[in-house]
Order: sequence, then structure tokens, then C-alpha cells
Amino acid sequence: MKILVTGAAGFIGYHLSNKLSQSGHEVIGLDSLNDYYDVDLKYSRLADLGISRSSINVGMIASSQTKQNFQFVQMDLVDSVHLNELFKEQKFDVVINLAAQAGVRYSISNPQAYINSNVIAFFNILECARNYEIKHLIYASSSSVYGINSDVPFKEDLRTDKPISLYAATKKSNELMAYTYSHLYNVPTTGLRFFTVYGPWGRPDMSPILFAKAIVEGSPIKVFNNGNLSRDFTYIDDIINGVCKVLDSPLPGLQSDSSAVRLAPYSLFNIGNNAPVKLMYFIELLEKALGNEAFKDMYPMQPGDVYETYADISLLKQFTGYNPATTIEEGVMHFVKWFKAYYSG
Repeated sequence: MKILVTGAAGFIGYHLSNKLSQSGHEVIGLDSLNDYYDVDLKYSRLADLGISRSSINVGMIASSQTKQNFQFVQMDLVDSVHLNELFKEQKFDVVINLAAQAGVRYSISNPQAYINSNVIAFFNILECARNYEIKHLIYASSSSVYGINSDVPFKEDLRTDKPISLYAATKKSNELMAYTYSHLYNVPTTGLRFFTVYGPWGRPDMSPILFAKAIVEGSPIKVFNNGNLSRDFTYIDDIINGVCKVLDSPLPGLQSDSSAVRLAPYSLFNIGNNAPVKLMYFIELLEKALGNEAFKDMYPMQPGDVYETYADISLLKQFTGYNPATTIEEGVMHFVKWFKAYYSG
């Protein structure tokens, strides 16, 4: 298939673009290359995909020097004019939208960035999917939509109408917008609620790299809620395998009790590890792998943060056969091996 992957210079987008192009799909990656975090890491991911920095020009498609099936274009999804031109020209079969302004805490101080990147940009993607007859739109949602919810593990049918960060609110809005487009315009959509993805080439604003850097440098790490937090850490390879299974599986659609309501080609899944890990144990694994002890500064709970994430993945298993296979111990070792190699260079 011909697939557009947005956010292709990001953590998940890089890995997915690599996997899909290796599998024989024709992939065009798109990214705005904003400076929310170190752009050198984004350019390094693209270089690993065969796209040199010098070959990148805004709005122009660059071909990979090492991967026959991968091309890249720098573009902002807010730019609806050029986005429509891209869709009209390329005639994509599938769109996988991973582009978004990430980060819960950043959304508290920079709300406008989230409205632009997560709401307006997603609307533009939906419009293109409708106007250019995209066969399947897969998009990234987030476990943050569950807010402070004590009903664990989180199931897709739990109420998600009380987000505690603007980031979570924008992700919830994506789910509602996708449902509406599926219902009104018959656009096939699948939302994936990601749970704390980690691994090689990860985001430097997330705890694995923040902690690893501090441990290596002998600097204190910030441990929130005095360490009384749990996260459903999900290794990147398991996430990518799950996304590919969604791509290859037929849409289950919505079930309706009323024959008068037309079934919409819409689905929504948790995609996680189904095994929450205590934050302090995660730090302990990093310490062991890096060979240094962490200096820990304890902080209270932060605004917008949640105590625990825990994915019920039974629905995704039922429809796709998804089955995460990487233990936290294995995943941390793989991550640290990459971390040492990348940051020593």
C-alpha cells in the first residue's frame, strides 16, 4: 500500500516508517521538524532512514538513499493548502497520523501549541481523508484521556470526559472528531491509545532519557509523588507490531442497538503492555544497566499527572492478535545499549 506516516521524524513515527518500508509498503513520511525537543535527534532518526539533512527542503519530497520505499517531506499539518496538494498528488491508500504536540506538563504553559498541532492539524487530516477517499485513517490517541481513573486496568468503555491536562483534552477531541467523520462521511478510522512507549531513539523529554542522562552525569533526578507512581511501560517494538496488526486487520466497526443507526467504520483500542511497573523499580533497572546509582530529589504530584496507567488490551488482542512480548527488564537493557551508543557519539 501507499502510506502516509505523519510525525515520521518522531520516536514512534521513525520506527513505524522503518518497519513499513522494510515490509514492502511505499511510505512517505511527513514531519514539521519543530523544536519542542532537540531537532538533532529528529535529523538523526531521518538520517538512519536514509534522508540527509541537506536533502530536506520545506514542501519538497526527498527520497531515501538507503531505503527504496521511503520518502520524506517537511510540512506542517496546519498548512491545509499544501497538505491538500500532497494528498491530491500522492493518492495515499492509508494515513497513519502520529504527528502531535506531545507532553502533559508543557501543555499547561503552552496551550496554543496543542490547539494548533492536535486539533486544527487533525481536522485537516480528517478533511483530506474524506476528500481523497483514504481507505483507513489510523491515529494516535493517548492513555492520558482516562485522567485520574481508579478503575484499573483501563478499558476502552470507561468514561473519559474528565481530562486533567489540555494534552489529554486534545487527544479526546481527536477521538470525537474521528467518530463524527466516520459516522457522517464513512471515513474508516482507528484510534490507538498509547501507554508510555519507551525504547531506542526515544524522546529526550520523557523519563527514560531524562533519568539515564542524570544517572550518567551524577545529577539528581526529579521523582514526582515521592516515587509512588506506576506506568504501563510498553517497548517500542511491541507498539510497532501492534500498529502493523491494526493496519493488516479488518475494521471491527461499531455495534449499535438500533437498526436505524448506520454502523460507522470506527474503532478505538488501547495499545500497551498490560503490566504496570512501579516508577522506583524502573529507576532501579536503569541504575543497574548503567552501572551508577541515581541521586533522587523527591517532589510532590505535578499538575496534570496521573498516579497509574494500566492498559486492558483484550479488545486489541481479540481483533488483531496483538500480544506484547518484551519484558521491562529486556526493554531497559535494549534502551540503555542504544543510549550509550548514541550519546557517546
